[in-house]
Amino acid sequence: MNKYRQNGFTLAEVLITLTIIGIVAALTIPNLVENHNKKAWETAKSVFEKRLEVATKQMNTEEKLAGYSNTLDFVNELKNYIKITRVCDNSNITKCFEKEVIWNKDSEPIDMSTITDASALGQDDWNTDTVGVQFANGVNAIIAYNPNASQDPFNNQFAATSESMAIIYDVSGNRNPNTNGSDINHINVQELSGTAGCLIPESVLGFCIVEILGPQNGGYGPMSYGDCNDAVANGEIDVDACYEGDDYYAGAVNACGGKKEYLPTQEQLVKLAEYIYDNDEILADGRTEGLKMDNERASVFLSSSPGGADGWFYVWSDDEYDSTKSYSRRFYPKYTHWGNSGGGLSARQNNARIAACLAK
Repeated sequence: MNKYRQNGFTLAEVLITLTIIGIVAALTIPNLVENHNKKAWETAKSVFEKRLEVATKQMNTEEKLAGYSNTLDFVNELKNYIKITRVCDNSNITKCFEKEVIWNKDSEPIDMSTITDASALGQDDWNTDTVGVQFANGVNAIIAYNPNASQDPFNNQFAATSESMAIIYDVSGNRNPNTNGSDINHINVQELSGTAGCLIPESVLGFCIVEILGPQNGGYGPMSYGDCNDAVANGEIDVDACYEGDDYYAGAVNACGGKKEYLPTQEQLVKLAEYIYDNDEILADGRTEGLKMDNERASVFLSSSPGGADGWFYVWSDDEYDSTKSYSRRFYPKYTHWGNSGGGLSARQNNARIAACLAK
C-alpha cells in the first residue's frame, strides 16, 4: 500500500498539471480555430466560384449571358442555372447581405446599404443597380451586372463570370468577421466605395440625408430672437430673418450646420414623398391625395416626429418665406402637402417639424 501511495499524484500536482494544460490550450486553440476557419473559407470560396463559373459558362453557351439592361433581369435568369433562395433590390440590400463589411483593416467598416449601384463596386461605366442575393449553399452576395457584357457560345474558355458581373460575396453568411480576404471575397470589384452616412440610399433619392432631428428629446431646439440675430450677425447661420419668439426654423438650420442648403429643397422633398408613398405622381405644390404611406420606409421619420404615433410627420425645406413662415412638406398616412402654414401658429413657431440634414 505504501508503494502505491508513493507512486500516486498529489492534489497539488494534479491541479498544476491541469493549469498547464489550460494555459497551453488557451494559447493554441485560437490559432487552431483561426487556421480551421481559413481553410474552411478557402474551400467555400473555391467551391462557390467554381459553381458560379459553371453557371455563367452554361448561360454563355445558351446565349443567355448578354443583353440585360439591369441587374435584376440578369439575376432572374441566373436563378435558372444556380440555386438562389432570395433576391433583394438595392433599397433593401441588407436583407440579403450583412450591414457592415471591413474592407481595409485600417479603415472604418463600410455601410453596405449604400452599395446600391455598380459604381460603388468600382465599375463607374456600367450604370446599373446592385441586387442582393442569397444562394442556396449559404453564400450571401451583392451583384452588379455589366450591361456591356458580350457572349461567345462557341468558346469554352470564355471568362463568362468576370465578363458579366461584379460580385462581392460572403461564404460565412451573416457570421463574423465580415472581413475582406477572410470570409468576404469578390470578383471583378475594383474597389468598395460605400459610405456610412446616407439613411436612405443616395441612388434612390438622388441626395443624401445623413441625420434626422426631431424638435424634442435630444433632437434640435428653437433659437430665441436674440440668439438668432447674433448668429446671423456672426455668420454662424444664413437665415434671411429671425422670428420674434422661439424660432424652430432657425434652430433646424443651426442644427444641420448653419446653412439652409443643408435642408432639402422643394424638389428633393418631392423625391422623398415619391419614395415614402411609392408613387411618382406627387405634386410639387399643394396636396396630393389618395396615397398610402409605406410605414417601413417612413419609420426613421416617424420615430423622430411628435406625430409619429398617429402616423404623420413634417419636414422643413430650405425655402424661407419670411420672418414668420418657412415652407415644409407634411406627410400623412393618405396624403402629402406642401405649404408654409403652421396650423394656427407661425410656421417658424411650430414645434412639430423635423430637420432632415443633408450631407455637407
